[in-house]
Amino acid sequence: MGRIAVIGDVGGHADQLREALRDLGIEDGRAADVVVIQVGDLVDRGPDSLGVLNVVAPLLGERWVQLVGNHEAQYLPGSEVFWPDPLPPQGVETLRAWWADGRMRVAAALTAGGEEFLLTHAGLTLAAWQQLGEPASAAEAAGLLNERPELIWRMGAHGRDPETGPLWAESGAALHEPWMRYQGVVPFGQIHGHSTVVHFGDRRWTCDGRIRQRATVDWEQRHVRVRVGGRTFVGVDPGHGRAGAEAWRPLVFDEAGLTA
Repeated sequence: MGRIAVIGDVGGHADQLREALRDLGIEDGRAADVVVIQVGDLVDRGPDSLGVLNVVAPLLGERWVQLVGNHEAQYLPGSEVFWPDPLPPQGVETLRAWWADGRMRVAAALTAGGEEFLLTHAGLTLAAWQQLGEPASAAEAAGLLNERPELIWRMGAHGRDPETGPLWAESGAALHEPWMRYQGVVPFGQIHGHSTVVHFGDRRWTCDGRIRQRATVDWEQRHVRVRVGGRTFVGVDPGHGRAGAEAWRPLVFDEAGLTA
C-alpha cells in the first residue's frame, strides 16, 4: 500500500502537467514515492502535445501507468484520425511504440479506502461490462480490457449511447444512468476522465436531477463523485479545453494499492 495519484485528461497542456507533477514531488523525470495513473487524452487541444509526451516518456514504468484515451487511439494502426490539427509524425510514432510494447494500456485497477476501482479513459458502461462477461472485480475487468477486444474501439452511435466502449462513453447518459437503473449488484467503483457531468468554468451542472442528487463536486480540484449502487464513480477530467484549467489537482489516495 502506498500513495497513488490519478491524473485526468491533459489535452496538450505540458505546463499544467509539469506543475501537477511538481506538486506530487516529481521533477526532471524522477518519480517520488507515488505511483501515477494517467487516464488518457494526453494530446490534442492544447499548445504542446509533443511536450506532454516528452514529460511522460521518461516516467513510464512501474511508477507510471499510462492508459489510452480516444485522442491517443485515433493515431494507432487501423484507426482514423478525427482531430483537425493532428500530431506530427514523431508524436504518432511515440504513441504507437507505447501501445505496441504495452507501456500504454486500456485499464488499471486499484483498491483504496476499502473500495475497489476500475480505471479507464471514459468509464465502463453497464452494457460493456455485460459484454465482458460481468467480471466480479475491477482487477478482472481490467485484465479483460487489456486483452484489447473489439469492445474498446466501439464508438456507438454517439457518446451518449449506452453501447459505447470505454474510450468514448459520456458521463451521465451513457455511464451513470444505466448503472443506476441496474437491479443487480454494482461490482466495483470506477475512476475515469473524458467527460464530466458539470461545467467547471461557471460551476454549472449538465446532468439530470437523479445524477445530481447523488453527486458531489470538488470545484477547486475538479473531481466529481457520483454514488452508484453503493459504489463511487469518480470523474477526473479537469476540462482543460484549449486554454487550460485555472486550477486543478490530481486525485490522490494516500493508502492505496494497484491490483491490475
